[in-house]
Amino acid sequence: MLALCIVFSAVSPATAAFAEEKGQKSGGAAKAADLAPQARSAILMDAGTGTVIYEKNSHDKLPPASITKIMTMLLTVEALDDGRLKLTDKVRTSDYAASMGGSQIFLEPGEEMTVDEMLKGIAMASGNDASVAMAEKLAGSESAFVDLMNKRAEELGMKDTHFANCNGLPAENHYSSARDIAVMSRELLKHERIIKYTGSYQDYLRKDSEKPFWLVNTNKLVRFYTGADGLKTGYTSEAKFCLSATASRDGLRAVAVVLGEPNTKTRNSEVSGMFDFLFSQYKVHTIHKAGETLGTLKIGKGVKAELPIKAQEDYTILLKKGITQEGVRHETVILDQVKAPISKGQTIGKLVVYQGNTIVKQYELKAPEDIAKAGWWKLFKRTAGSMFKVN
Repeated sequence: MLALCIVFSAVSPATAAFAEEKGQKSGGAAKAADLAPQARSAILMDAGTGTVIYEKNSHDKLPPASITKIMTMLLTVEALDDGRLKLTDKVRTSDYAASMGGSQIFLEPGEEMTVDEMLKGIAMASGNDASVAMAEKLAGSESAFVDLMNKRAEELGMKDTHFANCNGLPAENHYSSARDIAVMSRELLKHERIIKYTGSYQDYLRKDSEKPFWLVNTNKLVRFYTGADGLKTGYTSEAKFCLSATASRDGLRAVAVVLGEPNTKTRNSEVSGMFDFLFSQYKVHTIHKAGETLGTLKIGKGVKAELPIKAQEDYTILLKKGITQEGVRHETVILDQVKAPISKGQTIGKLVVYQGNTIVKQYELKAPEDIAKAGWWKLFKRTAGSMFKVN
């Protein structure tokens, strides 16, 4: 792999200052005010960029209660997106799954529901029984599924987290932090299908049966806060009242997490205030939209000689409202040449956003597909063709 790079530069006019990213400082004005005074731990994050606007004891390891189910839902939707699972697949309830206490959808041993119905039961009713049934469907047993949860947490860089079960019922060595919960919430939100479940206020299970079950979302913000559409509540006597919530307005999506609140009213009020602060003080600025071509990767000895590099998602930055600022600029840096074989997802460059000479955001650029090494005959024809090419 050569060290030479191709750089594409651009300047974007901006009428607001950058939000400061965590790693330097948390968001300016928010620092002066405690947005969640009653919470034991809290964080406010822009879901698009991961910029932290406010945090309080965000790395404290605390019992997450049913917020645990965000990871259960994440592994489920990843399996759906990968084709390992279908929404119409039947999920059978084991005796063990049916025995779960706490919040539940009252599954009976041997009862079958679709993955779609189980997701409703987990997201809206916080069903402990549905969570275990889903875990057993995906991994064969809850313990095997918990291993997958911890592995995924490690991949996401969740250093303050260890799962002991898939539903958040009190257990030894089961903990997380507001920061880690925000990270896995942001990851879950990359799967747009989840909003269908977390954003619904009410629905039914077994609607046409003799025992219809009315689902009412445990997260009341989805009904009472404009733009709120998820994600997960939690409560145990040890954890107190917890919530990982998300809301979207004007293209800006927020994630707010509070742990250890004294009651639901305070929990909902403080999260609403966090949302109000973000939406009133910040806006999103798009550098590149998903699908836009960023440049071309030259490939040495590959079945393809070059590969167009496109934005895999919207590349955005968070801007502070109401502050005049010089134009911002960005550079697309793509390695000059990479020798085949190339693996899908391999880092081949980066998008760097500057304010003046200061780097304020970086996005890794990755190969969109596998590129195999070319055989000698293909390479010979390519070389011969270039030698005899008429200009």
